[in-house]
Amino acid sequence: MILFFGTKSGKKEAKTLHHVACPHCHQTGTLTVVRQSNQAHVFWIPVFTINNTSYAECSHCKRVYYKEEFTPEMEQALISSK
Repeated sequence: MILFFGTKSGKKEAKTLHHVACPHCHQTGTLTVVRQSNQAHVFWIPVFTINNTSYAECSHCKRVYYKEEFTPEMEQALISSK
């Protein structure tokens, strides 16, 4: 019997934080948060999520902030946008 098991990146979800300023360039409304999950699959059917990755990118200065670098203002905007 052959068993196909592996991992695959899930769908990216992007949200723009409209009322949050970039900590680096101080432009408001330029931050986009991207979330993506990695999933384990059997026969190309997702079974469970292995981990989730989140980062924010400023479209003005191109600075990237990883989840550990999010400011409290960014965290609050993410919680309220759900």
